[in-house]
Amino acid sequence: MKLVVEILTGNLFYVQVEDDATIDDLKKEIEGQENLARERMILIVDSKDENQLISKEDDGASLADFGVQDGSHIYLFFNPLNIESPYYHLFTLPESLLG
Repeated sequence: MKLVVEILTGNLFYVQVEDDATIDDLKKEIEGQENLARERMILIVDSKDENQLISKEDDGASLADFGVQDGSHIYLFFNPLNIESPYYHLFTLPESLLG
């Protein structure tokens, strides 16, 4: 099935997964296609009735369990980085610019 994924910035992209895919399968596909860290992903399924937050504990659940079907819209957010993360970068201004 083909899904629409929207990042907080408003950018949209499409992801293709099998009909029996799990949440983790979707995260792996997004990670591979968009080069985004899977362990930081927060997914919310846009549903007619109620938006559903998908937690990390749901990774083994099927997308169908959350009502995801072909053409579904998924919102993608990210957990903040912690200092121990290999992706964490702290930017500091040079003293000459602090003025």
